[in-house]
Amino acid sequence: MSSEPRDRDQGGGRRDDRGGRQGGGQGGRRFIRARKSCKFCSDKVDYIDYKDSRMLGTYIPERGKILPRRISGTCAPHQRMLATAIKRARNCALLPFATD
Repeated sequence: MSSEPRDRDQGGGRRDDRGGRQGGGQGGRRFIRARKSCKFCSDKVDYIDYKDSRMLGTYIPERGKILPRRISGTCAPHQRMLATAIKRARNCALLPFATD
């Protein structure tokens, strides 16, 4: 064994210019968010009705855009049905295209 002192920085990232860590490694905490579950799957919804404007309005923010899956938590098939239902409701004037 060598009598030289060991380097204290044996973590898994390299150091940047300011002395902080980059990349993965053992430094810092990781925040792991629980996966959002699809509301429509849990309620066993087969068809999303475009006439239910109150339910569809929860998936549209003030600007009038359709919320993406990563924010709303819906699964891919239900997100496609949701987008179609919102577009149909807009054409029937049940939902606004955009707010003033």
